[in-house]
Amino acid sequence: MERHSRSLICALGRTKTISEDLARFSCRLLTVDHESMCSITCNSEIEHIDSWSTVNNLQLNRAKSSEIVFVRPKNKRNLTIPPPAVPGFRREENMKALGVTFSRKLSVSSHVDELLTKCSQSLFALRTLRHHGLPQDAIQAVFQAVVVNKLTYATPAWYGFTNAADRGRLDSFLRRSAKLGYPDANSLSFDNMCETADERLFSRIVNNSLHPLHSLLPPQRDQHYEMRERAHNFQLPPRSSSLTDSNFLTRMLFKNTGCAP
Repeated sequence: MERHSRSLICALGRTKTISEDLARFSCRLLTVDHESMCSITCNSEIEHIDSWSTVNNLQLNRAKSSEIVFVRPKNKRNLTIPPPAVPGFRREENMKALGVTFSRKLSVSSHVDELLTKCSQSLFALRTLRHHGLPQDAIQAVFQAVVVNKLTYATPAWYGFTNAADRGRLDSFLRRSAKLGYPDANSLSFDNMCETADERLFSRIVNNSLHPLHSLLPPQRDQHYEMRERAHNFQLPPRSSSLTDSNFLTRMLFKNTGCAP
């Protein structure tokens, strides 16, 4: 029986104390040929987290723990997904990590749904504030602080995984907000907001060797000739699929090179 290949099995365990609810991820890229291999690998990882929790006076809450199996979005093969590898863990179709929701096919449509629902509720609150006499400049400041910041939260991580329908819905929401007079006249489009956030984060990664993501950058190229100035001097990684093109670092490394994903 054909098993799914090159799938990412991610188990989320939650450890709970009186004052905090500590979430820890255990992600491992597996080539799963047998269910027993998958089960042994995941169980050993969870046992490691469980022992770490015990040493640090915490307790792994398996009732609040879940796992998700990521598969390639455009995989046309009939994949047989094995049952949950860790006893007591739920199998999820979507999982939220640090406020960003991904589906098992690495889609962020559910995240966009949640964003638009929350931002639409904020528009109702802004309309209520306007009826109570809040000045226009104050309404625009609240819109920027609440709605725009909520929309652009962690966009470098998830915007590359959006499809045309997701981006159209986000743009439609901003156009509707503009008709109501909530954003100021100089506000950027959502694409421009995301590009600005991408550039800001990439600049911090490149210029700060202590940045947590700096170690993920490819090695730099050896320049033997006086050539025109480029956006960066890193080697370009291989582009194996559209999925890798959605990755933040891959998108930024290929940007301004004439062969952007």
